[in-house]
Amino acid sequence: MVVQTILLGMRTFRTHMRALKPQDLSVPQFRTLAFLSHTDGASLSEAAEHFGLTPPSMSRAIDWLVKRGLVTRESSNEDRRRVTLGLTDKGREVFSSAKRAALARFAESLSRLTPSEQSTVIEAMRLLQSALDV
Repeated sequence: MVVQTILLGMRTFRTHMRALKPQDLSVPQFRTLAFLSHTDGASLSEAAEHFGLTPPSMSRAIDWLVKRGLVTRESSNEDRRRVTLGLTDKGREVFSSAKRAALARFAESLSRLTPSEQSTVIEAMRLLQSALDV
């Protein structure tokens, strides 16, 4: 039951995030912004591995985001083969805005619970987090 509930929560949150993404971004492009928001400075290879893409395919996806001013791409001074990715201020704002709106929708869904039920859920999440924190 725990795994199903976690997956349902993740799916619900992702659904809200996708619905609130800027219209000119595809879901994979939006997911790339999400990945970089958590792993700023990731290499192109790390991003490709995360998404199950080849580096050339990931590079093409990044090109579009760079052209829109959402992502930076920099070559490493130590290793010219290593390309480091990061969000620009605009990219951070695009992602943060959609994330805030999705969190508000998620909170709205949870507001249907009674205060007592909300307290129970919060306590259960604390227990689950401490059990899963490795």
